[in-house]
Amino acid sequence: MGDLAFERRHLWHPYGSMREPGPVHLVAQAEGVWLTLSDGTRMIDAMSSWWAAAHGHRHPRLVAAMRAQLERLPHVMFGGLTHDPAIALAQRLVAMLPKGLDRIFYSDSGSVAVEVALKMAVQAQLGLGHPGRVGFASARGGYYGDTWKAMSLCDPENGMHSHFGAALQVQHFVPRPPIAFGAEWSDDPARNGLGAVEALFAEKADRIAAFIVEPVVQGAGGMWFYHPRWLAGLRALCDRHGVLLILDEIATGFGRSGTLFAMDRAGVVPDILCIGKALTGGMMTFAATVASDRVAGAIAGGPAPVLMHGPTFMGNPLACAVACASLDLLAEGGWLAQVAGIEDGLRRGLAPARGLAGVRDVRVLGAIGVIEMGEALDTGRVHGFCRESGVWLRPFGRLLYCMPPFVTTPAEVARICAAMVEIAGWQA
Repeated sequence: MGDLAFERRHLWHPYGSMREPGPVHLVAQAEGVWLTLSDGTRMIDAMSSWWAAAHGHRHPRLVAAMRAQLERLPHVMFGGLTHDPAIALAQRLVAMLPKGLDRIFYSDSGSVAVEVALKMAVQAQLGLGHPGRVGFASARGGYYGDTWKAMSLCDPENGMHSHFGAALQVQHFVPRPPIAFGAEWSDDPARNGLGAVEALFAEKADRIAAFIVEPVVQGAGGMWFYHPRWLAGLRALCDRHGVLLILDEIATGFGRSGTLFAMDRAGVVPDILCIGKALTGGMMTFAATVASDRVAGAIAGGPAPVLMHGPTFMGNPLACAVACASLDLLAEGGWLAQVAGIEDGLRRGLAPARGLAGVRDVRVLGAIGVIEMGEALDTGRVHGFCRESGVWLRPFGRLLYCMPPFVTTPAEVARICAAMVEIAGWQA
């Protein structure tokens, strides 16, 4: 058994303190939707291990793909070399993505995929003859990762990176899309939020390279589901003002929101797309940035004709091989019924939380369930309750949410919901 006293003294955890580290559960094994702790306690991984393990843990086809690749070629540098898994994955992505979105840059994490997208946008604008377009815009409430440029585009006041303050480069922000998913749409720009985008572009578009946003679902910045027509309106405004559109589908891609990509709900195709997390089914850290031919051509034809980025583990063969297996599972189509079933179970199971005094809102979309509380949750108390309830949840701030693996059964979804409703009742 691992030495947790040593672990507590020497290991940093995400968003954690070395002075007062939070409690941790020692996981010994994971299979399907279940995490087994060192003492034999079992918990449903209602988080899909930060939204990545869409097919569940240790899916046999993903394990087999990794084992087979491990025997042949675990890694080789991508500079000047290539390999079959990288090519095969590109073929799958090109077939899966909208026509014309087909120039693929592999990287090793979602944050890096965003950094690459931002570099692409600046270099493309330079190639298009707009050297002054070096800034970026976004909507408040967003989250794009923890690397330096990415976090400068997270919510500047209420986001988890707000305490970096003036150390971050100043970006341009509009209010978050105000009309909720499923609510009645208004064509009035003053009410639908697009008027703020129009005003920003009218004043500063000549300084903005791209607008980056999470399509339809704002993730770690607030778990807000907004109306797809806002995204369609944004696409039109970007086209009108020469601003490139970057969509961050790292959390929402590959079926999580109920469509293969969240952007599909709006019928929108970006200039640059970021994908990751479920790309490998949670088996390996891996991501990709996909650009249009126009963006790639602008970079190639500009004064800096090569894209200035190259991670050491770019195009890692193990990651590419397991990503191919993950996309093959998705291509078989079973995820669509699985996600629809989870959505139905979450809607029914979380409905009782609406009547609780401490609850501000309950939201469900695809395989995402959210209970928004009026006050911040006691994370330590929730952490202890996870072992008792047999459901692993990791809230942040006022948000208690789940993103279970697609293979979660109706009974397991009901168990997740029961745990969430019980936690929500603590503030009643």
